[in-house]
Amino acid sequence: MSTLQPSLLRLIALLMFWGLTSSAFAQNYPNKPIRIINPWPAGGPADAIARPVMERLSKALGQPIIIEIKSGANGMVGTEYVAKNGTPDGYVLLLSHAGPTTISPAVQKEISYRAVEDFEHVTILAMPTIVLVVKPELPIKSVPDLIAYARKNPGKLAYGSTGLGSTTHLDGELLAMMGDVKFLHVPYKGAIPVMQDLLGGQIQFAFIGYSAAVAYIKANTLRPIAIGSSTQRSPVSPELPAVHETFPGFEISSWYGLSAPARTPKEIVYKLQTEIAKILKDPEVIAQLAATGSEPGGMSPEIFVKKIQLDIAQNTKLVQATGMEKQ
Repeated sequence: MSTLQPSLLRLIALLMFWGLTSSAFAQNYPNKPIRIINPWPAGGPADAIARPVMERLSKALGQPIIIEIKSGANGMVGTEYVAKNGTPDGYVLLLSHAGPTTISPAVQKEISYRAVEDFEHVTILAMPTIVLVVKPELPIKSVPDLIAYARKNPGKLAYGSTGLGSTTHLDGELLAMMGDVKFLHVPYKGAIPVMQDLLGGQIQFAFIGYSAAVAYIKANTLRPIAIGSSTQRSPVSPELPAVHETFPGFEISSWYGLSAPARTPKEIVYKLQTEIAKILKDPEVIAQLAATGSEPGGMSPEIFVKKIQLDIAQNTKLVQATGMEKQ
């Protein structure tokens, strides 16, 4: 006991010192610009959702926030960058997303980061509406119409997604399984090229973020037929039924969040979450997010992590059920 006691005392002293140092560091946070890594191409839905929140967060924290694009591999390039290269001090953060966080672990044979252990997940910023859109030239005005058309015209319906293992990819595969039909899947590097080829006729339908499709919907160059991201109808288009109304249980959760590298001090994580939760209650921000077809988040880090774990488990079961081969 006499040999262990000094070591134990030194350990306690070290932990107390670290706790005090960490707390003091967090109290002074931030004292320099913050980088937010956006793992999606510039000009897409991620930008439209993140910028209104980040502009206000910058003002609340009193420091510039720089959004840096590191896109590729359905968001996994930027996600990996933060997991592997981000310093745990709150100055390199990730605009996290359901795709690389909760679907890629289910559909990728090898993934270079751990979706839970390699991050301190701060909060959900917004939950976007995913809408099922088709070419208006097709005789398809509902999900049953789409399934009937696919059965009568095998091999003639191709859908685009924002990448292998994306939420929009899994949406298409789940619909094919539930409808007992086959679609040709065409992956793209983001929402913009999906829209380009859909308008050009190279593909016939897509699950896509409402913000990417709304201009074309209003111009009647695309026809929305259902909501795919929830079992409930969306406030942005209450007239559109959820796919769940045709196929009960159909739901692929989609969200954008803020995450930090693992071991970022909890005080910093909670400071960020508290400020973001305040921002997401601002009526102007709520209206800006609604214009993109998104609902505000703001949940605690603990609830966010639990949601991620549940989503990974659910998506893993869905991938197995659909028979999708891991990439």
